[in-house]
Amino acid sequence: MQVARTRQQTVTRAGNTLRREDFAVLRPLQTRWADIDTYSHVNNAVHYELMDTAVNGWLVEATGTDIRRLDAVGWVVETSCQYLAQLRFPTVVDVGIALGRLGRTSVAYRLSLFGDDPTPVAVGRFVHVYVDRDGHRPAPVPGVIRAALATLRADPTEDDRA
Repeated sequence: MQVARTRQQTVTRAGNTLRREDFAVLRPLQTRWADIDTYSHVNNAVHYELMDTAVNGWLVEATGTDIRRLDAVGWVVETSCQYLAQLRFPTVVDVGIALGRLGRTSVAYRLSLFGDDPTPVAVGRFVHVYVDRDGHRPAPVPGVIRAALATLRADPTEDDRA
């Protein structure tokens, strides 16, 4: 059985104006053979895994601590993803991380997934709400997390791109 090659299809959306240089943090992650589906592209659910892995990996690296051991831990309470183009195996995906919003108990991240092209294949949102370890009640974002977040650029989608 021979699989036909198709050109990369792109959907036009505002997110495709973003570039890697718009992000202070880029986390490279390799796609895996297991990530592709019957349509020979990376399955939609994997995009969320890439975002989750990138954010939490960056937090561990940027804080220099095991974030699972903090008094308050981040629970994912919201995610979204706009798919702009197909992602295929094998590809190293650069996940751009930006700070969307920082509140007293929550953090919203803006993310872009970049494949081989300069424009993103997907843009997303990822929200952590911090809860205390014992009672699972909302708790302030830990100081070590706030310090790491200070190194992120503001949300690049807020830029005026005339």
